[in-house]
Amino acid sequence: MTNINSHDDQKAPDPTLEQLSSNVYAYVQLDGSWGLNNTGFIVGKNGITVIDTCFTEKRTKAFIESITKVSNLPIRTLVNTHQHGDHTNGNYQLPNATIIGHELCRKEMLEVNVPTVNPNPMYSGVEWGDLTLSPPFVTFEKDLTLYSDNTKIELHYMGPAHTTNDVIAWIPEQSILFSGDLLFNGGTPFVMMGSVEGSLRSLTQLKKFPSQTIVPGHGRICDSQVIQDMENYLKFIQHIAKDGFSKGLSPLETALSTDLDTFSEWHDKERIVGNLHRAYSELKGEELGSKIDIKSAVSDMLTYNGGKTVRCIA
Repeated sequence: MTNINSHDDQKAPDPTLEQLSSNVYAYVQLDGSWGLNNTGFIVGKNGITVIDTCFTEKRTKAFIESITKVSNLPIRTLVNTHQHGDHTNGNYQLPNATIIGHELCRKEMLEVNVPTVNPNPMYSGVEWGDLTLSPPFVTFEKDLTLYSDNTKIELHYMGPAHTTNDVIAWIPEQSILFSGDLLFNGGTPFVMMGSVEGSLRSLTQLKKFPSQTIVPGHGRICDSQVIQDMENYLKFIQHIAKDGFSKGLSPLETALSTDLDTFSEWHDKERIVGNLHRAYSELKGEELGSKIDIKSAVSDMLTYNGGKTVRCIA
């Protein structure tokens, strides 16, 4: 398990642009905590394909500027790995791109909208900028293949997992995987809006891809060991959920009585509560990815966090 940097830091380090191959780049925003996601892009002869945007107006502008330092070709295509704002809020800044995502990604974005329209009680002090909702307008249900010249980019639906609509971008000839938030490197996984069991199934699927380089949704670029780390945590969640549920404890009570042990090295530990809300739903026999009381789950997370909003330095 990778410990990225001090979670007490009040300012994020500058994002880094990392070249993964002759034409594939990753844009990494550490420390990878709330709102600090990873993105990337593939450069072709006639245009650029982008994987996700960023949480705030300022951060997406910085991402786009980093692209222009590599190539002045037009950005023709944008892939969203899922609906969360740290991966989609900046979509509107690419007005000439075809935005692609899962059908449920579009649906969820239209229902939730953007933070400035529907304020989120989880965050405080975030300078959102002038955000505009811009959901995918090309959608698919299972698999879709894109090409950047001769570079094949396979999109595979893997949900419900982190959300109902997770998509990975797999570049087979270069063994590069953009996992979206199916994987966190150094941070606590978060499946409150998806599924614990579904996430474990998605991790089993990810193991079948012979990936040499993984760009996780959050945290440093890594290899396939991170898949096992995520699996260990989610099985841990299932175990403590089963125990707490059998004792009649609430998700918050179970979380407060749990020793995180080695998982305490990961930042955003309050996510355990949201994960337990989801695990309890599955123990009740509810459909994977079905709606739960998000307001209650978030309130419990903030209680676990000492009554404070979560640390977001995006």
